[in-house]
Amino acid sequence: MANHKSSLKRIRQTKTRTLHNKYYAKTMRNAVRKLRAITDKEEAVKLYPTVQKMLDKLAKTNIIHKNKAANLKSSLCLHISKLS
Repeated sequence: MANHKSSLKRIRQTKTRTLHNKYYAKTMRNAVRKLRAITDKEEAVKLYPTVQKMLDKLAKTNIIHKNKAANLKSSLCLHISKLS
């Protein structure tokens, strides 16, 4: 167990941040799953900008890596273009 006040505070802050980051990462994963499950092209094109915005925001705040965001956006674009 930590002995210093600052390390106790650091533990509390880390716990809070972890919970916050997990929530947004899970929300992002669900949005990506939802977009991949769509078979209608119009609907997918309509939903894509919101997912793209979410990925960019999470990459900017270091919740996910910027290359991961780029890879996800690229694969989703490819998925949408293959829909008929």
